[in-house]
Amino acid sequence: MDSSRKMTDNCNVEGVQDNIKGLFPPPRKKIKIDSEACASQENASSFTECLIPTALKYKIHAHEGGCNSILFTYNSQNLISGGKDSTVKIWDASTGALTCTLQGFPGSVYDLSISSDNSFLVAALTSQKLCVWDLHSGQIFHTLTGHNQKVCAVDVGKELSNYIVSGGSDQVIKFWDLQQDYYPICTAILSSPCNAVSFTMNDTAICSGHANGKLIFSKVNTLSISSEVEAHTQSVTSICPLQNGKLILSSGRDNWHNLIDSRTMQICSKFRTRCNRVASNWSRVCVSSDENYAVVGSADGSVYVWSMQMGRMVNALKGPTAPVLACSWSSMGRPLASAHDDGAICIWS
Repeated sequence: MDSSRKMTDNCNVEGVQDNIKGLFPPPRKKIKIDSEACASQENASSFTECLIPTALKYKIHAHEGGCNSILFTYNSQNLISGGKDSTVKIWDASTGALTCTLQGFPGSVYDLSISSDNSFLVAALTSQKLCVWDLHSGQIFHTLTGHNQKVCAVDVGKELSNYIVSGGSDQVIKFWDLQQDYYPICTAILSSPCNAVSFTMNDTAICSGHANGKLIFSKVNTLSISSEVEAHTQSVTSICPLQNGKLILSSGRDNWHNLIDSRTMQICSKFRTRCNRVASNWSRVCVSSDENYAVVGSADGSVYVWSMQMGRMVNALKGPTAPVLACSWSSMGRPLASAHDDGAICIWS
Protein backbone atom coordinates (compact mmCIF):
# COMPACT_ATOMS: atom_id res chain seq x y z
CA MET A 1 0.00 0.00 0.00
CA ASP A 2 1.52 3.36 -1.03
CA SER A 3 1.75 6.41 1.22
CA SER A 4 -1.00 8.31 -0.59
CA ARG A 5 -3.44 5.44 -0.09
CA LYS A 6 -2.56 5.16 3.60
CA MET A 7 -3.20 8.87 4.06
CA THR A 8 -6.53 8.60 2.26
CA ASP A 9 -7.61 5.74 4.49
CA ASN A 10 -6.50 7.45 7.71
CA CYS A 11 -8.26 10.78 7.09
CA ASN A 12 -11.74 11.06 8.53
CA VAL A 13 -13.97 12.30 5.74
CA GLU A 14 -17.00 14.45 6.40
CA GLY A 15 -19.50 15.37 3.73
CA VAL A 16 -23.05 15.86 2.66
CA GLN A 17 -23.51 14.28 -0.76
CA ASP A 18 -27.25 13.56 -0.74
CA ASN A 19 -27.90 15.56 -3.91
CA ILE A 20 -24.62 15.22 -5.78
CA LYS A 21 -25.36 12.17 -7.92
CA GLY A 22 -28.04 13.98 -9.87
CA LEU A 23 -25.66 16.83 -10.66
CA PHE A 24 -22.80 14.84 -12.16
CA PRO A 25 -23.00 12.15 -14.83
CA PRO A 26 -20.70 9.10 -14.56
CA PRO A 27 -17.02 10.11 -14.93
CA ARG A 28 -16.00 10.89 -18.49
CA LYS A 29 -12.83 9.35 -19.84
CA LYS A 30 -12.52 11.78 -22.74
CA ILE A 31 -13.31 15.45 -23.10
CA LYS A 32 -13.26 17.98 -25.89
CA ILE A 33 -10.74 20.75 -25.36
CA ASP A 34 -11.71 24.42 -25.60
CA SER A 35 -12.05 25.25 -29.30
CA GLU A 36 -10.17 28.57 -29.19
CA ALA A 37 -7.29 27.06 -27.28
CA CYS A 38 -7.23 24.08 -29.63
CA ALA A 39 -7.10 26.36 -32.65
CA SER A 40 -4.11 28.19 -31.20
CA GLN A 41 -2.12 24.97 -30.85
CA GLU A 42 -1.37 23.45 -34.28
CA ASN A 43 -0.33 20.06 -32.96
CA ALA A 44 -2.90 19.78 -30.19
CA SER A 45 -4.92 16.63 -29.75
CA SER A 46 -8.70 17.05 -29.84
CA PHE A 47 -9.29 14.91 -26.77
CA THR A 48 -7.53 14.18 -23.53
CA GLU A 49 -7.85 11.86 -20.59
CA CYS A 50 -7.61 13.10 -17.01
CA LEU A 51 -5.73 10.64 -14.83
CA ILE A 52 -5.52 10.81 -11.04
CA PRO A 53 -1.94 11.75 -10.12
CA THR A 54 -0.16 9.36 -7.79
CA ALA A 55 3.44 10.52 -7.42
CA LEU A 56 5.69 13.58 -7.20
CA LYS A 57 7.51 14.03 -10.51
CA TYR A 58 9.42 17.28 -9.91
CA LYS A 59 9.93 19.78 -7.13
CA ILE A 60 10.99 23.19 -8.43
CA HIS A 61 12.31 26.07 -6.34
CA ALA A 62 10.35 28.72 -8.22
CA HIS A 63 10.14 31.92 -6.15
CA GLU A 64 11.81 33.58 -3.20
CA GLY A 65 9.42 34.17 -0.32
CA GLY A 66 6.54 32.08 -1.63
CA CYS A 67 4.53 31.16 -4.72
CA ASN A 68 0.98 32.52 -4.51
CA SER A 69 -0.51 31.57 -7.86
CA ILE A 70 -0.09 29.04 -10.69
CA LEU A 71 -1.99 28.18 -13.85
CA PHE A 72 -1.48 26.10 -16.96
CA THR A 73 -1.88 27.74 -20.33
CA TYR A 74 -4.73 26.27 -22.34
CA ASN A 75 -4.03 22.96 -24.05
CA SER A 76 -0.36 22.78 -23.13
CA GLN A 77 2.05 21.82 -20.38
CA ASN A 78 3.35 25.36 -19.97
CA LEU A 79 2.88 26.37 -16.34
CA ILE A 80 2.84 30.02 -15.25
CA SER A 81 3.66 30.99 -11.66
CA GLY A 82 3.53 34.24 -9.73
CA GLY A 83 5.44 34.89 -6.52
CA LYS A 84 6.21 37.24 -3.69
CA ASP A 85 9.53 38.10 -5.38
CA SER A 86 7.86 40.34 -8.01
CA THR A 87 8.34 37.87 -10.84
CA VAL A 88 6.12 35.81 -13.10
CA LYS A 89 7.76 32.68 -14.53
CA ILE A 90 6.85 30.22 -17.26
CA TRP A 91 7.87 26.58 -16.90
CA ASP A 92 7.83 23.49 -19.06
CA ALA A 93 5.99 21.13 -16.72
CA SER A 94 7.10 18.09 -18.71
CA THR A 95 10.75 18.74 -17.80
CA GLY A 96 10.60 21.24 -14.92
CA ALA A 97 12.70 23.70 -16.94
CA LEU A 98 12.28 27.48 -16.69
CA THR A 99 11.52 28.93 -20.13
CA CYS A 100 10.80 32.61 -19.40
CA THR A 101 10.80 35.18 -16.59
CA LEU A 102 8.55 38.25 -16.69
CA GLN A 103 9.66 41.21 -14.57
CA GLY A 104 9.39 44.97 -14.42
CA PHE A 105 6.44 45.40 -12.08
CA PRO A 106 6.14 46.30 -8.38
CA GLY A 107 4.54 44.12 -5.75
CA SER A 108 3.79 40.46 -5.07
CA VAL A 109 1.53 38.46 -7.37
CA TYR A 110 -1.68 37.31 -5.69
CA ASP A 111 -3.56 35.87 -8.65
CA LEU A 112 -3.15 35.10 -12.36
CA SER A 113 -5.53 34.65 -15.28
CA ILE A 114 -4.95 33.99 -18.99
CA SER A 115 -6.95 34.56 -22.17
CA SER A 116 -8.46 31.49 -23.81
CA ASP A 117 -6.19 31.88 -26.87
CA ASN A 118 -3.06 32.13 -24.64
CA SER A 119 -2.28 35.57 -26.08
CA PHE A 120 -2.18 37.59 -22.87
CA LEU A 121 -1.79 37.15 -19.12
CA VAL A 122 -3.10 39.30 -16.27
CA ALA A 123 -1.59 39.44 -12.78
CA ALA A 124 -3.25 40.86 -9.65
CA LEU A 125 -0.67 42.67 -7.53
CA THR A 126 -0.23 43.89 -3.97
CA SER A 127 0.81 47.25 -5.46
CA GLN A 128 -2.91 47.98 -6.18
CA LYS A 129 -2.44 47.32 -9.92
CA LEU A 130 -3.06 44.69 -12.58
CA CYS A 131 -0.36 44.02 -15.16
CA VAL A 132 -1.29 42.73 -18.61
CA TRP A 133 1.40 40.92 -20.64
CA ASP A 134 1.50 40.10 -24.33
CA LEU A 135 2.72 36.50 -24.10
CA HIS A 136 4.05 36.52 -27.67
CA SER A 137 6.51 39.33 -26.91
CA GLY A 138 6.79 38.90 -23.14
CA GLN A 139 6.19 42.63 -22.70
CA ILE A 140 3.70 44.46 -20.46
CA PHE A 141 1.29 46.22 -22.81
CA HIS A 142 -0.85 47.83 -20.12
CA THR A 143 -1.15 48.42 -16.40
CA LEU A 144 -4.69 48.68 -15.04
CA THR A 145 -5.16 50.98 -12.05
CA GLY A 146 -8.06 51.96 -9.83
CA HIS A 147 -7.90 49.83 -6.69
CA ASN A 148 -6.63 51.59 -3.55
CA GLN A 149 -5.52 48.44 -1.71
CA LYS A 150 -3.94 45.19 -2.89
CA VAL A 151 -5.65 43.39 -5.76
CA CYS A 152 -6.35 39.83 -4.59
CA ALA A 153 -8.21 38.27 -7.51
CA VAL A 154 -8.55 38.49 -11.28
CA ASP A 155 -10.29 36.58 -14.06
CA VAL A 156 -10.38 36.84 -17.85
CA GLY A 157 -13.55 35.97 -19.77
CA LYS A 158 -13.55 32.47 -21.23
CA GLU A 159 -15.69 33.33 -24.27
CA LEU A 160 -15.07 37.07 -24.34
CA SER A 161 -11.38 37.38 -23.54
CA ASN A 162 -11.50 41.17 -23.73
CA TYR A 163 -13.43 41.05 -20.43
CA ILE A 164 -11.48 41.28 -17.16
CA VAL A 165 -12.84 41.37 -13.61
CA SER A 166 -10.77 42.16 -10.52
CA GLY A 167 -11.37 42.21 -6.78
CA GLY A 168 -9.38 43.60 -3.88
CA SER A 169 -8.95 44.19 -0.19
CA ASP A 170 -10.58 47.61 -0.76
CA GLN A 171 -13.99 45.83 -0.89
CA VAL A 172 -14.24 46.73 -4.58
CA ILE A 173 -14.71 44.70 -7.75
CA LYS A 174 -14.04 46.26 -11.15
CA PHE A 175 -15.08 45.24 -14.64
CA TRP A 176 -12.85 46.04 -17.61
CA ASP A 177 -13.35 45.69 -21.37
CA LEU A 178 -10.01 45.90 -23.16
CA GLN A 179 -11.73 46.59 -26.48
CA GLN A 180 -13.26 49.78 -25.13
CA ASP A 181 -10.81 51.36 -22.74
CA TYR A 182 -8.12 50.68 -20.20
CA TYR A 183 -10.24 52.26 -17.50
CA PRO A 184 -12.83 50.18 -15.61
CA ILE A 185 -16.25 50.15 -17.26
CA CYS A 186 -17.92 49.92 -13.88
CA THR A 187 -17.06 49.54 -10.20
CA ALA A 188 -19.00 48.04 -7.31
CA ILE A 189 -18.28 48.82 -3.67
CA LEU A 190 -19.23 45.86 -1.50
CA SER A 191 -19.44 45.19 2.22
CA SER A 192 -16.42 42.90 2.54
CA PRO A 193 -12.96 42.41 0.97
CA CYS A 194 -12.95 40.28 -2.18
CA ASN A 195 -10.67 37.22 -2.06
CA ALA A 196 -11.75 35.44 -5.25
CA VAL A 197 -13.59 36.31 -8.46
CA SER A 198 -14.69 34.52 -11.62
CA PHE A 199 -16.81 35.00 -14.70
CA THR A 200 -19.66 32.51 -14.94
CA MET A 201 -22.74 31.68 -17.02
CA ASN A 202 -20.90 32.14 -20.33
CA ASP A 203 -19.40 35.46 -19.19
CA THR A 204 -22.81 37.03 -18.51
CA ALA A 205 -22.35 37.07 -14.73
CA ILE A 206 -19.60 37.46 -12.15
CA CYS A 207 -19.23 35.49 -8.93
CA SER A 208 -17.09 36.94 -6.16
CA GLY A 209 -16.04 35.36 -2.86
CA HIS A 210 -15.60 37.53 0.24
CA ALA A 211 -13.98 37.69 3.65
CA ASN A 212 -17.41 37.59 5.33
CA GLY A 213 -18.03 34.11 3.87
CA LYS A 214 -20.49 35.23 1.20
CA LEU A 215 -20.62 34.58 -2.52
CA ILE A 216 -22.03 37.50 -4.47
CA PHE A 217 -23.41 37.11 -8.00
CA SER A 218 -23.37 40.27 -10.12
CA LYS A 219 -24.37 41.19 -13.64
CA VAL A 220 -21.66 41.91 -16.17
CA ASN A 221 -21.56 45.53 -17.47
CA THR A 222 -23.37 46.97 -14.43
CA LEU A 223 -22.04 44.89 -11.50
CA SER A 224 -25.48 45.14 -9.94
CA ILE A 225 -25.98 42.36 -7.39
CA SER A 226 -28.44 39.66 -8.42
CA SER A 227 -27.95 37.17 -5.56
CA GLU A 228 -25.98 36.45 -2.41
CA VAL A 229 -25.20 33.10 -0.78
CA GLU A 230 -23.90 32.62 2.76
CA ALA A 231 -21.50 29.92 1.69
CA HIS A 232 -18.97 29.76 4.55
CA THR A 233 -18.64 30.71 8.20
CA GLN A 234 -15.21 32.20 7.51
CA SER A 235 -13.51 33.82 4.50
CA VAL A 236 -14.12 32.46 1.02
CA THR A 237 -10.72 31.58 -0.46
CA SER A 238 -11.51 30.19 -3.91
CA ILE A 239 -14.30 29.77 -6.47
CA CYS A 240 -14.39 27.47 -9.51
CA PRO A 241 -17.30 27.47 -11.99
CA LEU A 242 -18.39 24.10 -13.39
CA GLN A 243 -20.80 23.14 -16.17
CA ASN A 244 -20.54 26.61 -17.74
CA GLY A 245 -21.33 28.24 -14.42
CA LYS A 246 -24.40 26.23 -13.49
CA LEU A 247 -22.43 25.02 -10.47
CA ILE A 248 -19.83 26.84 -8.34
CA LEU A 249 -17.25 25.07 -6.20
CA SER A 250 -16.32 27.36 -3.31
CA SER A 251 -13.71 26.88 -0.60
CA GLY A 252 -13.33 28.67 2.71
CA ARG A 253 -11.19 29.12 5.81
CA ASP A 254 -13.80 26.99 7.62
CA ASN A 255 -12.17 24.11 5.64
CA TRP A 256 -15.42 23.25 3.84
CA HIS A 257 -15.63 22.94 0.06
CA ASN A 258 -19.17 23.62 -1.13
CA LEU A 259 -20.89 22.88 -4.41
CA ILE A 260 -23.48 25.58 -5.10
CA ASP A 261 -26.21 25.47 -7.73
CA SER A 262 -26.16 28.99 -9.21
CA ARG A 263 -29.70 28.53 -10.57
CA THR A 264 -31.25 27.93 -7.15
CA MET A 265 -28.51 29.58 -5.03
CA GLN A 266 -28.52 26.51 -2.78
CA ILE A 267 -25.59 24.51 -1.39
CA CYS A 268 -26.27 21.10 -2.92
CA SER A 269 -23.18 19.30 -1.65
CA LYS A 270 -20.25 19.93 0.66
CA PHE A 271 -17.15 18.03 1.66
CA ARG A 272 -14.04 18.19 3.78
CA THR A 273 -11.57 15.94 5.55
CA ARG A 274 -10.20 16.57 9.01
CA CYS A 275 -6.68 16.21 7.59
CA ASN A 276 -7.18 19.23 5.33
CA ARG A 277 -6.66 22.80 6.55
CA VAL A 278 -6.95 25.68 4.09
CA ALA A 279 -3.70 27.63 4.34
CA SER A 280 -4.65 31.25 3.55
CA ASN A 281 -7.46 33.60 2.58
CA TRP A 282 -6.34 33.24 -1.06
CA SER A 283 -5.71 29.48 -1.28
CA ARG A 284 -6.90 28.33 -4.71
CA VAL A 285 -8.44 24.96 -5.50
CA CYS A 286 -8.76 23.59 -9.03
CA VAL A 287 -10.97 21.22 -11.00
CA SER A 288 -9.80 18.79 -13.68
CA SER A 289 -10.71 19.76 -17.24
CA ASP A 290 -13.26 16.91 -17.46
CA GLU A 291 -14.77 18.19 -14.17
CA ASN A 292 -14.48 14.72 -12.65
CA TYR A 293 -12.08 15.75 -9.88
CA ALA A 294 -11.49 18.65 -7.48
CA VAL A 295 -8.06 19.27 -5.99
CA VAL A 296 -7.52 21.07 -2.68
CA GLY A 297 -4.26 21.88 -0.94
CA SER A 298 -3.62 21.83 2.78
CA ALA A 299 -1.60 23.80 5.31
CA ASP A 300 0.52 20.70 5.99
CA GLY A 301 1.67 20.50 2.35
CA SER A 302 -0.67 17.69 1.32
CA VAL A 303 -2.75 17.74 -1.87
CA TYR A 304 -6.16 16.03 -1.83
CA VAL A 305 -7.99 14.76 -4.91
CA TRP A 306 -11.78 14.38 -4.69
CA SER A 307 -14.16 12.63 -7.05
CA MET A 308 -16.92 15.10 -7.90
CA GLN A 309 -19.27 12.34 -9.02
CA MET A 310 -18.75 10.09 -5.99
CA GLY A 311 -18.35 12.91 -3.50
CA ARG A 312 -15.34 11.35 -1.78
CA MET A 313 -11.56 11.64 -1.65
CA VAL A 314 -9.76 9.30 -4.07
CA ASN A 315 -6.14 10.19 -3.37
CA ALA A 316 -3.93 12.21 -1.02
CA LEU A 317 -0.50 13.33 -2.23
CA LYS A 318 2.26 14.02 0.24
CA GLY A 319 5.34 15.99 -0.72
CA PRO A 320 6.80 19.16 0.86
CA THR A 321 5.53 20.22 4.27
CA ALA A 322 5.14 23.90 3.32
CA PRO A 323 1.49 25.03 3.04
CA VAL A 324 -0.18 24.69 -0.37
CA LEU A 325 -1.41 28.04 -1.70
CA ALA A 326 -2.71 27.04 -5.14
CA CYS A 327 -3.31 24.07 -7.44
CA SER A 328 -3.69 23.82 -11.22
CA TRP A 329 -4.43 20.82 -13.48
CA SER A 330 -3.40 20.91 -17.14
CA SER A 331 -6.29 20.84 -19.61
CA MET A 332 -4.34 18.13 -21.43
CA GLY A 333 -5.26 15.76 -18.61
CA ARG A 334 -1.87 15.76 -16.91
CA PRO A 335 0.07 16.87 -14.96
CA LEU A 336 -1.19 18.47 -11.76
CA ALA A 337 0.80 21.26 -10.11
CA SER A 338 0.76 22.71 -6.59
CA ALA A 339 2.29 25.99 -5.37
CA HIS A 340 3.71 26.25 -1.86
CA ASP A 341 4.36 28.95 0.72
CA ASP A 342 8.12 28.32 0.65
CA GLY A 343 8.28 29.19 -3.06
CA ALA A 344 8.30 25.61 -4.35
CA ILE A 345 6.18 24.18 -7.14
CA CYS A 346 5.42 20.46 -7.19
CA ILE A 347 4.56 18.63 -10.40
CA TRP A 348 2.46 15.48 -9.81
CA SER A 349 1.88 12.74 -12.34
